[in-house]
Amino acid sequence: MNRFKTSKFKNTTPKIAKKDEWINNVHAGSFSSQGNHIKASSKLVAFNADQAGGGLLGLSSVKPGADGQWTVAQISCHSDLITDMDFSPFDENLLATCSGDEMVKLWRLCDPELEQPSSPELTLHPGQGRLELVHFHPTSSGLLAVGTAKSPLIWDTSRKDAPLAVLEQHGDHLQSLSWKRDGSLLASSCKDKMLRVFDPRAQLTPVQSAKSLQSNKDSRILWAKDDFLLTTSFDMSRSREVKLWDSRKLSSSVGSASLGTSSGTLIPLFDEDTGLLVLAGLGDTAIDCFEVSSFEPLLSPVSHCIVDNPTRGVAVVPKLSLDVMSCEVMRVLQLTDGCIVPVSYQVPRKRSGQEFHDDLFPDTVGATPSMSAEEWWQGGNKQVEKVSLNPDRGPKPKAATVKQMPAKKEVVSVGSKEDPAHGCSTSSSPLSTPSSSAEPSRSPSSTSGLSSGFLPSPSASQSAKAIQTLMGPTSKFRHIQGAVMHRDTHITNIRGLNLTTPGECDGFCVNRQRLAVPLAISGGQIAIFERSQPGRQPDTALPTIQNSVNVADFSWDPFDTHRLVVAGDDAKIRVWQVPEGGLKETLTKPELILRGHTEKIYSIKCHPLASGILVSSSYDLTVRLWNLESGDQVKILTGHQEQVFSMAWSPDGKLLATVCKDGKVRIYDPRKSTAPVQEGPGPEGPRGARILWVCEGKYLLVSGFDSRSDRILCLYSPDSLSSGAIASTQVDISPSTLIPFYDPDNSVVILTGKGDTRVHVYEIVTEEPYFMECSSFMAPEPLKGLAFLPKTECSVREVEIAVGLMLTKTAVEPVAFRVPRVKKEFFQDDVFPDTAECWKPALTASAWLSGSNGKHNKISLKPKDMTPVSKAPKEAPVRKYMPSSFYLEEKTDEQKKDELLSAMVAKLGNMDDPLPQESFEGVDEDEWVSERDGNDGKFVLYFSVFLFSIFKLLILN
Repeated sequence: MNRFKTSKFKNTTPKIAKKDEWINNVHAGSFSSQGNHIKASSKLVAFNADQAGGGLLGLSSVKPGADGQWTVAQISCHSDLITDMDFSPFDENLLATCSGDEMVKLWRLCDPELEQPSSPELTLHPGQGRLELVHFHPTSSGLLAVGTAKSPLIWDTSRKDAPLAVLEQHGDHLQSLSWKRDGSLLASSCKDKMLRVFDPRAQLTPVQSAKSLQSNKDSRILWAKDDFLLTTSFDMSRSREVKLWDSRKLSSSVGSASLGTSSGTLIPLFDEDTGLLVLAGLGDTAIDCFEVSSFEPLLSPVSHCIVDNPTRGVAVVPKLSLDVMSCEVMRVLQLTDGCIVPVSYQVPRKRSGQEFHDDLFPDTVGATPSMSAEEWWQGGNKQVEKVSLNPDRGPKPKAATVKQMPAKKEVVSVGSKEDPAHGCSTSSSPLSTPSSSAEPSRSPSSTSGLSSGFLPSPSASQSAKAIQTLMGPTSKFRHIQGAVMHRDTHITNIRGLNLTTPGECDGFCVNRQRLAVPLAISGGQIAIFERSQPGRQPDTALPTIQNSVNVADFSWDPFDTHRLVVAGDDAKIRVWQVPEGGLKETLTKPELILRGHTEKIYSIKCHPLASGILVSSSYDLTVRLWNLESGDQVKILTGHQEQVFSMAWSPDGKLLATVCKDGKVRIYDPRKSTAPVQEGPGPEGPRGARILWVCEGKYLLVSGFDSRSDRILCLYSPDSLSSGAIASTQVDISPSTLIPFYDPDNSVVILTGKGDTRVHVYEIVTEEPYFMECSSFMAPEPLKGLAFLPKTECSVREVEIAVGLMLTKTAVEPVAFRVPRVKKEFFQDDVFPDTAECWKPALTASAWLSGSNGKHNKISLKPKDMTPVSKAPKEAPVRKYMPSSFYLEEKTDEQKKDELLSAMVAKLGNMDDPLPQESFEGVDEDEWVSERDGNDGKFVLYFSVFLFSIFKLLILN
């Protein structure tokens, strides 16, 4: 492309596939590695799965099955994180993987519907520590480039004992590798900011090298057209940039483009046939496309595509799998947390879909290797033979007739290795060509015993299971609706709110009768508002609690609606008693002061069962247990190395869980030991976290940040904290910590952050997928806090499962979360099980400290005048439509003729009806038509219609 010639790809348009064309049931991981996290052959798609510590590989297909759906399988490949993977360009089923377990494995994969091999065809042991990169050679079969931490290796897979070459060690961590398309050179980028070009057959040292990159942050390198190299990296101001280099002179770039500031690594995908370059940033929701040319301008922007979900990885589909008749010149697969989204790049043409445009699709490299690894190592430079993409001239794939397996559209676990009779090709050598592989037929006619081509109708249970499998598990709370209550219930005109409370504080606290709100007034003052007295507050000063120092955290006693516990910056905890009816005058003297901490206090938590038991955390890195009945310090829990973000009591009150800035989640048994009884890795981000016990104490839920500062939810098993999170899900990107509220009756968690307007809702279940997202609620303005009332404050007649109070800049507004139901006249006992009387203590502080345990009594929320929906009378089903047999019944030709004639005769009317002119008056006698003449005319008319009908039927037959 030059200034005098317009590129035919300048109008290339990205088209995001419809949601029913996405590959769902994908549990993608967000791992720290140098790979692209997803790769595709012309047949299969492999990606990193967020399970088994990253050693699990997800597998699907490029095209859907015979029923139009995709199957997602999982393969346990390595004992550590899979850092990179690559499909052989000459065998669509051969995949190479490398891992932190220091091994390279070659897998011969099957269709996702079939059972996958339980062991690899080949395992290589370089013995140089963690492996980061693996790439197949573009022209030779069985040749790999493997990237260790600091050195690239060239490996012939037919020689397992040692690599062909160990290239010069880099000065820092190796970040990217790329083969030139003709297979002669290998380029690398490194954390030491150097770009290197190797000729492995000539020398082990680079033939070209230069300190070209400006930042040591993550970079990628690719060979572009001719002798050009392309890199993505960061500049000195942390802006992402793409640069073009002449490989013969790496000291300065020949072209560049900036893509703004972001922390996500740019992954480049390049198509040499068209010169199109696709750039996708990890964590971004945009994909950019450029055209690379050998003439000025070298980099030209083509399109900017906005996608729905953050990118976890991208891959390009091989040219042989594109829909060339639709002028599809490139297809990108975007890996997200829950699905794979195809993005098709198409060139608008008038006769698109009708003819092949050979100017858009030059001959491309085929799938047959030009030489073996040994021939290449001896100096061979044969190139892969090119093939035409024209459907009329391209090679026809040979279909093999094999036994068809049932296509289950769900995650398939790996089993024993399949034999060729079951559609999984096997070979004694990983270098075998794809022509020896058997490809399973997807034709329905290959199914034995079904001559008609139709499958038997599934049973009712099978249909329900199939629907659940296709749509995924759903929550009965998925349509939950949040609604702000009437303005009469609001508390407005609150002045002087403290909007800068510490991150460990919820912002304000409530109980059944009143709420406490911190004020931005010297002396750490707290305002108390009675829920029974809503409305506009006076402009004059309110009576407050004067804490004398800044408030760090505060909480109502769960068993005494008048007792407020406040932690201050002076390392003291003050206990205040609010008089009956609310504050009438300012309180300056607390009921009790607890002393013991030596540094500022982070947070406090009251015991859920025992009255008078309190726990606090402080900057002195201790967690202390207090007895409010005696005012004594009971225990000092140790083991934290950094700030304690959050604490949570277990539902039975026996254990205490903490999440810390040192990246650890800990569980204590305070009555038995001051040291943690369980410890494991927590969220990677150091910005803040919250912790909760869920599912009756079976799991721990932590809301925090990942390494890229994305807000996430993690689920841990208290019995195996050291194994890390068993499940996690990304929520969104925001700087504030998500503050969770958990409803133990329905296992629903409601989360929002300070300054957010969106309130997220999830149902937590004890099996996959663990997190079931429900409808979110959008607040009318940014929230400064969200606190919830006991379950007894919910209106069961309106199916309210939670009622919260939203704190804004000047008001407190109640919001109800309701589940839409049709039969609201009945008590919805499936969403309102018996609830615990959490406002009544189960035992005293002294009893709990002596080793006693207890539990809350439970009460029913059912009003006396309501009938449970489970006992509602069953209504007889009403058939709204005729059965399918009525519409599908086959009619004979005679029946069709009779129906047609009857319909036509019915339109003509009755022969006995008088003619219209018989009612005319005022005409001469000779102008009248006789009755006989009229009947004769009718006969002629009917006979003509009859002949026309017969003629029409003959033509139709």
